[in-house]
Amino acid sequence: MKVTQLRSLTLAATLLLAAPLTWAQPAEEGSPVSDMESTIADQRDVAVTVYNNDRALVRDQREIDMSAGEVALQFSDVAEQIRPETVSLRSLNDPGRLFILEQNYEYDLMSPQKLMEKYVGKEVRLINKHDDYDFYEQPARLLSMNNGPVYEIDGDIYLDHPGTVVLPEIPEELIARPSLIWLLDNQGGAHEVEVTYLTGGMSWKADYVLSLNREETLMDVTGWVTLNNQSGVTYQNAELKLVAGDINIVRERPQMRAMGRDIAMAEAAPPPSMEQEAFADFHLYTLPRRTTIRQNQTKQVNLLNAAQVAVEKVYEYHGSRHFFFQRMPDIPSERASVFLTFENREENQMGMPLPGGIMRVYQEDRSGALQFAGEDRIQHTPRNEEVRLRLGNAFDVVVERKQTEYDIIAQNVHESSFEIVVRNHKDTDITVDVIEQMTNDWQIRNSSHEYEQRDAFTAVFPIAVPADGEATLTYTVR
Repeated sequence: MKVTQLRSLTLAATLLLAAPLTWAQPAEEGSPVSDMESTIADQRDVAVTVYNNDRALVRDQREIDMSAGEVALQFSDVAEQIRPETVSLRSLNDPGRLFILEQNYEYDLMSPQKLMEKYVGKEVRLINKHDDYDFYEQPARLLSMNNGPVYEIDGDIYLDHPGTVVLPEIPEELIARPSLIWLLDNQGGAHEVEVTYLTGGMSWKADYVLSLNREETLMDVTGWVTLNNQSGVTYQNAELKLVAGDINIVRERPQMRAMGRDIAMAEAAPPPSMEQEAFADFHLYTLPRRTTIRQNQTKQVNLLNAAQVAVEKVYEYHGSRHFFFQRMPDIPSERASVFLTFENREENQMGMPLPGGIMRVYQEDRSGALQFAGEDRIQHTPRNEEVRLRLGNAFDVVVERKQTEYDIIAQNVHESSFEIVVRNHKDTDITVDVIEQMTNDWQIRNSSHEYEQRDAFTAVFPIAVPADGEATLTYTVR
């Protein structure tokens, strides 16, 4: 198959992501062109940088022994979801002697349907079984492939003939796999080239396992990166980098993709954590070893390991702003919310910028076995910031609210008094933060407990509640 005869989609002349080669003037018409193909066998290195928005940057380095003069280079084994407008090619060893004349992307892949469509109006052969050991051959002309094949055989028209179709050759317009095609002017010899492009179909996410001790004071943290490759190609022994952050992307129409089925789990023993560095306004994570990322594969690699991280369990009860402008009925038996907080600091055994993901908390029971205790999603969290996880509602911490007084003092001036009873059925003392959401201008007229004005609209009352006991908060607000 002549590469120069393939139909193609010409790429945009503006190349992204890497410095482009010099574009040369076309050679004189009639000059001989050498056809060459580069496959995965020529690959010397590949690096993949995956972003958490369904795309990846691929850097594919290959050694290609090119002949001098014009060369039509078919660069095979690229991602099926490649974005052609982002492709760049450069020579690493002799950039001043390799020039691009044309750049194309071929994607008209062969399939039984397309092969048959290319032979509409042409002669084919039909192989039929005569008996258990004998076959016979019939020439036929394929008339149509509209809702099934239609043949003409000896002047008769056959619909869905049972014979096996044999084609004389593969049409030149079809190729076996997606390929980049360059028409190059090579003024040197062999080149080590690097092809860079963006592809869709690759994504990653972070997941964390938090093992909390029974005293709820310390935990161990293991972070995992789950990588999904649906790009259409396997990356052998690749250097893997991950970028975390909200990179601006011009959105295009989504493409449907089949889900992968293979899952490659990491080893049981914790491997070295990923190395991280600041990159522009984002963070870059590098796997300290090479890995193979197979097509239709979900792979997990270790992100971080931390032990003896100090944590704090927090109980909260949240009021509502509309409580203060009307008469309210009693609100019985609400549950306090449970939160787990910790500092992402080096002195707390942490300190790595944490990519956004789901943190799942497991806690020891009396036998020492870990049981699932809740989960929450975190956003990208820089170092030296607090991580706050909502685990659910406390079974044994009940809150009741009663409005004891309500007066309209003047136009747009309201005064309410509340009694909030917190009952603790646990066998340990706890503190419940009663968080009242105010609005407009407000003033606490009197209160049975101290409070903190967290911001212009929030008052927080820390209520200490003994084990298997209760505490009552009363206050008036205008």
